[in-house]
Amino acid sequence: MPELKRPIQQMPTFVKDALQEAGLVEQYDSRPPYQRNDYLWWINSAKRDDTKQKRLSKMMTELKAGSSYMGMDWRPKS
Repeated sequence: MPELKRPIQQMPTFVKDALQEAGLVEQYDSRPPYQRNDYLWWINSAKRDDTKQKRLSKMMTELKAGSSYMGMDWRPKS
């Protein structure tokens, strides 16, 4: 596994629950480790709960679309 630039982040329960409720666990798990960790870092680094929820919503939108990562175009390797 490649080294991550950020410390490994723990997934908060509210993120895990949201992924399960939306049926996006497989899409999340299929992303490279650095993307999963970056998403969690981004959500965890927010100070306010409403900001965490906005970031979670953005992550889930990107997972549903499958073609972006942190606002950038992204395609899975075939």
